[in-house]
Amino acid sequence: MNDYKIVIDAGHGGDDPGASGNGIIEKDLNLKIANYMYDRFRELGVPVKIIRSTDETISPDERVDRVLDAFGNSEDVIVISNHINAGGGDNPSGKLTFFENLYNNLPKYGIMITEKAVFNL
Repeated sequence: MNDYKIVIDAGHGGDDPGASGNGIIEKDLNLKIANYMYDRFRELGVPVKIIRSTDETISPDERVDRVLDAFGNSEDVIVISNHINAGGGDNPSGKLTFFENLYNNLPKYGIMITEKAVFNL
């Protein structure tokens, strides 16, 4: 069994609302999803930290620093960054997942997994 550590990022926040429409604001849903994931991982006994648990503005540099402060930058750290995209056209839906590692332009992250769901907002 691998002993992975999870870092959860609730995308956007504070002055950065992300996508919005029909009274739905991305930063609010991202935070709800991130807090749910954090609580669930804790229940399962998985080492987990969350980047933000309230609605606050975090600069891109501070976001990276918080990720690194959680568990460092080793191969056993997985970062999950939650985002919900506003789609257009005729009922687009689904999710987009990016897997990034040390060989890309985000070397500070180690391993980063980004889940993006697309909804008509």
